[in-house]
Amino acid sequence: MTTVTKAEGAPAPTGPDGFLSVRDLQVTFSTEDGPVKAVDGLSFDLHRGRTLGIVGESGSGKSVTNLTILGLHDPLFTTIDGEIVLDGKELITATEKEMEKLRGNRVAMIFQDPLTALSPFYSIGRQIAEPYMKHTGASKKAAWERAVDMLAKVGIPNPKERARDYPHQFSGGMRQRAMIAMALVCDPELLIADEPTTALDVTVQAQIMDLLKDLQQEFGTAIIFITHDLGVIADIADDVLVMYGGRCVERGTKKEVLRAPQHPYTLGLLGSMPSLDGPVDVPLSPIPGSPPSLLNPPSGCRFHPRCTFADKVAGNRCSGERPLLEVVDGRGAACHLTPEQKRELFSDYAAARTH
Repeated sequence: MTTVTKAEGAPAPTGPDGFLSVRDLQVTFSTEDGPVKAVDGLSFDLHRGRTLGIVGESGSGKSVTNLTILGLHDPLFTTIDGEIVLDGKELITATEKEMEKLRGNRVAMIFQDPLTALSPFYSIGRQIAEPYMKHTGASKKAAWERAVDMLAKVGIPNPKERARDYPHQFSGGMRQRAMIAMALVCDPELLIADEPTTALDVTVQAQIMDLLKDLQQEFGTAIIFITHDLGVIADIADDVLVMYGGRCVERGTKKEVLRAPQHPYTLGLLGSMPSLDGPVDVPLSPIPGSPPSLLNPPSGCRFHPRCTFADKVAGNRCSGERPLLEVVDGRGAACHLTPEQKRELFSDYAAARTH
C-alpha cells in the first residue's frame, strides 16, 4: 500500500490562484537493493496560464515528480510524504476513483514517446474521442467531431481523413501533435509535458513549442514542461526549477536562472551548452563525473563530488551539511557559497568560457 504522511506545518497554497501547490514532496521506492528516495523535499507553486520548466539530468526526479502528481505510481512499492494540492484538493490522499476523474480531464500529460503511449490497435481519432466521451458524457458522434476539431487545432492536415489513420501512419512530429490533441481534448487546467520534443528534429521541436504556447493562450492552461535542455527552457518557460539528485537546487524566473545562475550545477548546465552568440572556438565545459546513485547518495550537498567550487567552502560543509533552499520572492538556490563568492567565482568561470 502507498504510505502517505502529511507534511507538518505545510503552508497553504500561495499566489493569486493557489492553483497547484507542492509542499515537501518525498517519493521513495522500495527495491531489492534498498529504498530509493527519488524525490527529496520538493516544494513549488504553479499558477494558471504560466509554464514551469523543470530541468535536470536523467535520474534527477523530474518525471517521478509529475507522475506522482498524476497518481501514476505503483502503490505496492511507493511511499509518498508531503502535500500536492490542486485548486484546493489534496491529491496524495485522493482515491483512485477520484484521480481517474482528474486524469485526462482537469490534468493531462504529454509523454516523451507517443509511439509507445498511443495504442497501435485503435485509430488516432478514436483514442482522442474516448477520454472526451468518458469525462463529458458526449455521444460518439459528438466526440468524433471533437477529435477531428482538435486535430485541426494542432495543425494536422486533412483532419477528417487522418483521424481514421493509426499511429504508425503518422510521422514522429504528427504523432506528437496527436498526443497534444488527446491531452487537450477536455480543456485541462494543468498540462504536464514530459520531454515531448526530445526525439524530434529542431524544426519540428520549434513547431511543437509554438503550438503549446498558442494553445496555452487559448485555453489558459498551466504547464509543467520537463526537459534536460536549457535551450528549450529558454524558449517556453516562465519560471525554472533545477533538480539534482531528487532535490531542487535552484529556482527563479527564466531570466533570473539563465542569466544569473546561483548554483554551480546550473552554471555547469549552461557551460555544457553551445552558444550562438559567443566565440565559435570556445570548447564546451561538460560537468565532470556522473549523477549520484539514489540508493546511496552523497552526504551534504549531493552535487559536491562534481562541484568545481566545493573546495572554496570552509569546514567541509559541502560534504557534511545539506544546504537549505531559501526562497525569497520565488528566487533561491541551495548552495553553501556566499553571495560574494558566487559573484566572483561565477563571473570568472563565465569569463574563461568567452576568451
